Amino acid sequence: MKTSLLSLFVIALITIFAPAHAQEIMDIYSDLQSCDVTIEGDAKGCLLGIDLSFEGRQVQSKTFALDGPGTWITMWNVPKTEEGPYAVCARLEKGEDTISQRCFDFYYGGRSDIRFDVRDFHADQKGMNLLIYSGDLAVVDIYYMLIQDGKTLYVSKDDAVPISGSVRTPAEVNREWKQLLENNQDYTGRIKIVEKRDGQTRAFMNSFVAKDNAEITDTYEDETGASATVMGESRVPFRGSLRFELYQDGEFITSIEETAPVLLTNDDETVEISWEETLDPGIYQLKIYLLGNDGDVIDLAESIIEAEPRPEVVVVETPEEDESSRSTTVIGAVILIAVVIVVYFVFRNRNG
Repeated sequence: MKTSLLSLFVIALITIFAPAHAQEIMDIYSDLQSCDVTIEGDAKGCLLGIDLSFEGRQVQSKTFALDGPGTWITMWNVPKTEEGPYAVCARLEKGEDTISQRCFDFYYGGRSDIRFDVRDFHADQKGMNLLIYSGDLAVVDIYYMLIQDGKTLYVSKDDAVPISGSVRTPAEVNREWKQLLENNQDYTGRIKIVEKRDGQTRAFMNSFVAKDNAEITDTYEDETGASATVMGESRVPFRGSLRFELYQDGEFITSIEETAPVLLTNDDETVEISWEETLDPGIYQLKIYLLGNDGDVIDLAESIIEAEPRPEVVVVETPEEDESSRSTTVIGAVILIAVVIVVYFVFRNRNG
């Protein structure tokens, strides 16, 4: 009985105190371009409010309706930036209650020592590309984020990455998306770099429309058929096709279309076709169109086929022997055998 009462008491304590810690803002970072807020726990049905203020005066405010935990991103659009202290505060609200709150302060303007610098950043349907350098060796953590509708679909991190190089020879960092993308959908790529020694942080992001993409890397053609090798160039699965069009003296002769294998970034496959008949001698023009998922032309390769005259096959006819020739041959063979037999017995009797 005592054990049962103790168990009920523990369950009651968990029930009472768990909601207070079930949803929580775990991390926040912001500059004047963007802000990221990470939330843990069952935040479905909660509202996330993010306020940007300058010297205590609110500049902008954003609100998100949450569908669960994750990292949420907002873009700031400050029409007139002023030098001075800024603050960003995030509030997690459920109903009329604020269940978690966290703020981040930063200073805009003035001079500060830069431990590292980013020369270029780009995100597209393949992944992210970063050019970064540091005059002195710097060690950084790099966060890679794929975002859609203000929420990260994917976050990965490289720990303790050494950065060196110079303005002329910056280090290049590439990261392909691990998640498949949907064709014609809007996404945003964001990278956040945190210097390990003093916590200096910088973030960069850009939006893009994910498109299926591939290219023709090699072709072959002759009198009997043609082939094309296709390489994928996107994390949107390529489900297109190849169309082979044959012309002679500018006049269309035939067209053959084949579905290409499904391709992702750096996948390659070869598609082969055969003409209905071997081409007659002459000069032909071949156009190979690579068609995307929507039927749009995304690559084209053109070439020439010089069909050589086919070698003539010479048939040597063996004259048929008539019946009289055959009979003569048979009689001659029989006489020859008889002569051999007679000679054999004569020679045997003489020596016997």
